[in-house]
Amino acid sequence: MLYIKDLSYHPAATPMAILKSIDLELAPQELGLIIGPSGSGKSTLLEILAGLARRTSGSIHWRSQALNMEQLQQLGGLVFQFPERHFCCGSLADELRLGHPDLTKERMMEILEAVGLSHLPLTTAPQSISGGQQRRLSLAVQLIRQPYLLLLDEPTAGLDWSMRQQLVALLAQLKQQWSLLIVTHDANELLAIADRCWTIDHGEITAVDPAAIRRQLAAGLPITGLPIDNDSDFTPAQPKLEPSPSAA
Repeated sequence: MLYIKDLSYHPAATPMAILKSIDLELAPQELGLIIGPSGSGKSTLLEILAGLARRTSGSIHWRSQALNMEQLQQLGGLVFQFPERHFCCGSLADELRLGHPDLTKERMMEILEAVGLSHLPLTTAPQSISGGQQRRLSLAVQLIRQPYLLLLDEPTAGLDWSMRQQLVALLAQLKQQWSLLIVTHDANELLAIADRCWTIDHGEITAVDPAAIRRQLAAGLPITGLPIDNDSDFTPAQPKLEPSPSAA
């Protein structure tokens, strides 16, 4: 269970905080969706959760364990926006092995099967496959690390309708084993598989009912922060003390 409490981020060089008193909870095998425009702070939040930026204040827990930056790097796998721009190897095998020199062929095929790419030869160049397949490969690269939490920044950006549908179907499968937290400015297809939803604007986050947002979009209305009904609030069980995730 991911718990974020009163998290703020205010770099010294900026006159105002980029993130303001963020409260968020996400259970195992849930998909959380944060919707907001460019510049709202959503990508910064993912970078903090991935241990790539240091929060100014607040706490982040996995179950009852408070996490520092190093532990956050072990907890989460971050898939950046347009991750295909970051591929740097000449084959699928080399891309998956990057940072994992002892990775076996069997493990590679297992991960590629999980993201629907096992039909591709391991010698295939990442730059030669379709945009949707490249997004799947970027997920595979993170799954190799065996994270507890998958973090995705605008995963459907730049994809055509068919590829978006295929990617959303894959994310629905992945949440059967992992917690997923996705940030996006375009929530359309992703709303159908979201268990929790928030809007973010100017660094402030509001919990909303995914069904209410779907109704807004169906009516042609802009997405606004509609507070969730009390009946739909999730009340977590008391977390059990467990060791923080660490590299084996």
